[in-house]
Amino acid sequence: SVLLIFLLGRRLFGTAVGIIAAAFLALNVMHIQLAHFFTVDPYLTFFGLAALTFMVRAIYAANVLQEDGPAARRQRCSPTCTLLIAAVFVGLAVGAKFSASLLLLPLSVAAWLAFPQPRWWRLLAVFALALLTFVVTNPFIILDQSCEAISPAVALGPVRIPALDWHSCYLSNIFTQGAMVRGQADLGFTRQYDGTLPYLYPIEMQLRWGMGWPLGLLAFAAFAWMIWITARPVWRRLGTSKKEASDPLSALTLSLLVLLIWAVPFFVTTGSFYVKFMRYLQPLTPLLMLFGAALIMQLKDRRLRLAVLLLVLLPTAVYALSFMNIYTVAHPWDEASRWVYANVPEGTLMASEQWDDALPTTMRVDGQLRRRAEYRDVQLTWLTGPDELDNEAKLQENLANLEQAEYVTLMSNRVYGVVPRTEDRYPLSNVTHQLLFDGTLGFEPVFVNTRMPGLFGVHLLPDSFVWPALDPPPDVADYLAGFVGLNGGRFDESFTVYDQPLVTIFEKVEQMTAAEMRQYFPDP
Repeated sequence: SVLLIFLLGRRLFGTAVGIIAAAFLALNVMHIQLAHFFTVDPYLTFFGLAALTFMVRAIYAANVLQEDGPAARRQRCSPTCTLLIAAVFVGLAVGAKFSASLLLLPLSVAAWLAFPQPRWWRLLAVFALALLTFVVTNPFIILDQSCEAISPAVALGPVRIPALDWHSCYLSNIFTQGAMVRGQADLGFTRQYDGTLPYLYPIEMQLRWGMGWPLGLLAFAAFAWMIWITARPVWRRLGTSKKEASDPLSALTLSLLVLLIWAVPFFVTTGSFYVKFMRYLQPLTPLLMLFGAALIMQLKDRRLRLAVLLLVLLPTAVYALSFMNIYTVAHPWDEASRWVYANVPEGTLMASEQWDDALPTTMRVDGQLRRRAEYRDVQLTWLTGPDELDNEAKLQENLANLEQAEYVTLMSNRVYGVVPRTEDRYPLSNVTHQLLFDGTLGFEPVFVNTRMPGLFGVHLLPDSFVWPALDPPPDVADYLAGFVGLNGGRFDESFTVYDQPLVTIFEKVEQMTAAEMRQYFPDP
């Protein structure tokens, strides 16, 4: 992807913009983090960016053909050839993630702009090749027809399309994921987005954590600027008569139009989702890096250009290097597991939180294989069963488990980052974690560990407690105070849960019955 954005930037704006855009993308912290995880988004980003790159090449090839005539036809790859390559990458991108189907919009426009008359059969060929690539690389969309995939009934004026069961597991997965991102499927790990604002929350998370403030501000400002400078000539063109519009739009303007026909609908749809995982915006960010680099190079004064570049590039590089340092430190789950194996007797009952992981993890300690199964585990279901299901029966079951457990493990903020700040959905459970942190339930922290971005002893602290408005246990607060640096504020749980979670182990120091703990919770 870094190489592709360089090639695309060089094609559109020159080598300098290509190099700057590639540097921005190489230092983009969200891209660095996602490169460590086997998720679909980096594949969508790469294949989608490759498709867009070849679409732009096709437009430039068509422009050269118009200007240079027969000699150019003999020397260069034709627009048809280039667009067929783009179609292959579109098929691969859709195979990586269904949201890439939006690439069919710029592919259609690029084909219409690049192909000479007649266009229709070439358009059909491009779409057919994209579909063929998709099917060949994902054969089970056809082979696996063992699921229930019901499309709802639709009324189109006087015509009514009944609900249909397509039996396709692929469509079933799409329907399920679509319900999740729209908030129609009420899942524990997505409830963190209750009360978050469309568009503004994804931008905030990119500014705080994904890109950092300097690069993020430049990127989104450049996005708006690029829309403006591309829309103006297109709008003027549409507003003139055929006689007046004798001069065609430049290849640069047409190419930028193709890029924006992907970027704008993608941002409009993705930013409106109820579920706003930061990685959802990854396919857009290479273009944001390109637009940011182009905006910097538009500055007329050379010294101002250099100053702005350094003001963005240097803090971004520092942030990227500090983020990379988290991978030089042992994972907090491993550190916590070693502590458990060293200090907790086998067979001890340890309470973990449902929807999160449990301690200890299976690993080798001093050359010996130690297994999670050596310890008994019971799950606390604070995040499960919201609304009317957050009732007395659920509370009593969890308190009974706390009565029996000797330790409580919090592997991340996945639960206490949500339940306390959604009191309307958790009228009983919302006070649980503050009671635990205060020692009211008879537990005290005996182990705490995390890792966070840091360079030369200065760290950027993700604040686990500010959003749910919790007071951390004093021992945890003292531990975090030992990290010198900046408090980055609230964060998207998906940004920290896998590689920089805050792990806390609580040990029972006072035996309390479920009835004794119950008195500290509100009445139903």
